[in-house]
Amino acid sequence: MQSVNSAVVRGTDGWCGTVLPPAPPTGSDPTHLRVQLENGEHYLVPAAVVIPQPDGSVYVPLRVAELVPAPREEPAETIYAVVPVLAEDLEVQKRLVETGKVRITKVVHERETLVDEPLFQDNVAITRVPMQRVVDGPVPVREEHGTTIISVVEEVLVVEKRWMLREEIHIRQQRIETHQPQRVTLRSEEVQVERVPHADADI
Repeated sequence: MQSVNSAVVRGTDGWCGTVLPPAPPTGSDPTHLRVQLENGEHYLVPAAVVIPQPDGSVYVPLRVAELVPAPREEPAETIYAVVPVLAEDLEVQKRLVETGKVRITKVVHERETLVDEPLFQDNVAITRVPMQRVVDGPVPVREEHGTTIISVVEEVLVVEKRWMLREEIHIRQQRIETHQPQRVTLRSEEVQVERVPHADADI
């Protein structure tokens, strides 16, 4: 008999259901088919009485009361397994590698240079100029042609009192340039770089 799994099955008194695949304990018994009715109940139907129909369904000449209830299926044992999920991770590390050395030597050079900067010296020449001239009062300090003039006055007793200019003090500023050469020591630094071979270079 060809396979009728999942086919629609109809009975004598109008019941309708579906043929289920074989299941324990009838899985090894080809003489019965497991049928599920529309109400969800499972029954065993003898394969010998199943009549295939042209539309692909099957007919069972039995009433519902004549069907044998199918034993309940025990729930399949669930086996749990721990499956490790692995992923590769990239770890990058850095380390210091000595590839060479340098030796730095600092040399100080000395040289002498001649410094000749002009030095200025101011001298003051004081000249007393006698003056015998009557003035109206004290004469303020004045400057004429680079000469500072300070007037010295005094009161003299006459028929009337007057101011008499006795003398003038002329102060002239003179600048004298002199040179005093001196030797000054200046220092400069020079850096010399010498490469030192690495210890692994001879290996």
